Amino acid sequence: QFVYKIKKPVHYSFLDFSTLTLRKHFCQREIELNKRLTDKVYIDVQPVNEWQGSYKIGGNEGTIIDYVVRMHKLDREKQMDILLLNNKVTGDHIQQLAEKIASFHKRADTILKKDFLDIQEKFNDLETEKEFLGRQLGKKSSDCINYAIEASDAFIAKNKELLEDRLRAGFFRDCHGDLHSRNIFLLPAPVPFDCIEFNDDFRQIDVLNEVAFLCMDLDAFGRPDLSALFIEDYNVFFPVMKTREDRSLFIYYKSYRANIRAKVNSLRAKSAAAVEEKKKALLAADKYLTLMESYMRSPEMIENIKPAN
Repeated sequence: QFVYKIKKPVHYSFLDFSTLTLRKHFCQREIELNKRLTDKVYIDVQPVNEWQGSYKIGGNEGTIIDYVVRMHKLDREKQMDILLLNNKVTGDHIQQLAEKIASFHKRADTILKKDFLDIQEKFNDLETEKEFLGRQLGKKSSDCINYAIEASDAFIAKNKELLEDRLRAGFFRDCHGDLHSRNIFLLPAPVPFDCIEFNDDFRQIDVLNEVAFLCMDLDAFGRPDLSALFIEDYNVFFPVMKTREDRSLFIYYKSYRANIRAKVNSLRAKSAAAVEEKKKALLAADKYLTLMESYMRSPEMIENIKPAN
């Protein structure tokens, strides 16, 4: 009936769950932020107590050693990534989802101060995985990364004013931050959940960047038709892509999102304990690298920047 989420006591440059106080804070923050998009999914924060040699969730007995987020359990078969694999996501699903996300973005807090150029540094961080991926996947992956980074640098150099104008126009909002099919249920009404609570910067982004993640994900599932339908309907409900330059930026954001997924899977391959796990992560990394490059070599992007070679 319930799901309990516990946060690992870790500390990275972008995330700090190292103390009991911080974990309680971010459990509360997770509920607060996700209630913007969900209804009767997130319930409350419960203490984890150590008492008489055992552990108990909830209550006042014993010593509090951690905290959990308590949620209602949803049917995993209705998770959007599972439905995509089974070819059960319809145009109606996509239209409902587009309307829900557009409505959410319209209500979301506007961000007026933001280092909008930091995306270039985040994009270029894929360079750190080039040597490993080159050894594992061959020279084509290194060439792909080189081209994408050069193209990204050229795009940002040419479009700084566009990004600044979008910040000034109010298109940077306090979004979900991690909007992809694994974080959406279709019940059949769409229920996006599990937004980023641990780092405001990751969540406070251009709305076009947010929806580009979902559209890239749909492309990666081999459903460019659903991807195109989503952005078309979303843009009707919330017109955020009005010019050719905006369209190029949307494609750039899709390339950036594929870039991040390639990096994540490269890191997974590095840390994989089993051969099959490593192979699976490398296949995914290769898929996302190919997708990233396809966006960067698209006619809209070539038109917007000078080709890198």
